[in-house]
Amino acid sequence: MNACIKFLPTLDGCALLTVEDLRQATEGDDDDALHPVQQAMVECHGSQCGFCTPGFVMTLTATYEKHCEAGTHPTRAELSDDLAGNLCRCTGYRPILEAGQLMFDLPRKRIDTGRIERALLQIGEASARYEGSQARYWAPRTLAEFAELREAEPKARLLAGATDIGLWVNKQMRDIGDVLYIGAVDELKVIERSNGYLRIGAATPLEDAFKALVAHWPTLSEVHTRFASPPVRHAGTIGGNVANGSPIGDGPPTLMALGAELILRKNKEQRRIPLDRFYLDYMKNEMREGEFLERIDVPLPAAGQEVRVYKVSKRYDSDISALCAGLMIERSADGAITQARFAFGGMAATVKRASEAEAVVVGSDWSEAVLQEAKAALVSAFTPMTDLRASSNYRTLVVANLLERFWLETRSGTLPALAPDQTSIYATMRQ
Repeated sequence: MNACIKFLPTLDGCALLTVEDLRQATEGDDDDALHPVQQAMVECHGSQCGFCTPGFVMTLTATYEKHCEAGTHPTRAELSDDLAGNLCRCTGYRPILEAGQLMFDLPRKRIDTGRIERALLQIGEASARYEGSQARYWAPRTLAEFAELREAEPKARLLAGATDIGLWVNKQMRDIGDVLYIGAVDELKVIERSNGYLRIGAATPLEDAFKALVAHWPTLSEVHTRFASPPVRHAGTIGGNVANGSPIGDGPPTLMALGAELILRKNKEQRRIPLDRFYLDYMKNEMREGEFLERIDVPLPAAGQEVRVYKVSKRYDSDISALCAGLMIERSADGAITQARFAFGGMAATVKRASEAEAVVVGSDWSEAVLQEAKAALVSAFTPMTDLRASSNYRTLVVANLLERFWLETRSGTLPALAPDQTSIYATMRQ
């Protein structure tokens, strides 16, 4: 977790481990010995300034515990992914990655979770309520209690992972008023398959939600690892990413392409709405007063379905998208396209489907001529803005190229012939 955006009351009922706790919290007789992660950082000369090194140590500790539990060793690429959220690298990447590999070769020393769990069990599971002079805070434990509080206190700020709201406070110094915390409701973190849907609770961490999506749609693996960083994905929630309404979010284009539906709730009443009808305008949605997002239902993969999500950003890791494209087609047995959903973030005031381009594609044989017509329809459907991440012209050009990339990856038959003076980009992509 990123401590700078973690609100203190949300730690109620949790154990907080910092770099100072590693020696005292680990198993073993030698309390003076450094934890394997710390020792590896020393031996590989990976330590940096006082601000960065503790963050790297704790991130590597999470990796260490995860792989010790599974009986595996991470690859260098996996270590790089785990460290993607730690941006300051005064010593460079190599010493830290080498420390991540060396720590598994040192004498094993695990965190004594049994002692921590016994202490947590003594706390109990009562809902937390705090009243200050200027604001109130609620952290209900059950879905029913949360729904009642949401209806009774519709003006209270809903708080989940604080990956967005936390920045309002520590960067903009905003007063967020009364807070209703959703993160203590385990019923809103359930992932299950039911009635042809993958159902994902709104408070499910992004990491868990995307792992479930990738298990059903393996082509989403790249957008999963490029979606923010591990600390943000473990804190932020899939419901928060959707309800936030950012036009450049990565979750909504992905889910919209998959045909996701939202279950909105007010006390005991529920209603279902397709995600592509949820957003009304910039940061405005269909949510009524007293409602909240309970879960997201994603139709399970159909036969003949192809799905891709492409994220375009200035940096590969830990960067906000200039645009994000979620693309899906379904084919019949004879190869004709029976359904298409092309959803884009960064191209309008909201995440939006390109219905004109979809109409061109449906019923077609997905030929190159169809592609060119769909690209023209796509370009005319949007008038993107120019901002610090990309110009309008850049977005327009790239979004058409992403549709062509999707066509190249999903079409049937041989690749198009090239003129003698053309660079073989098709052949390069196929390799």
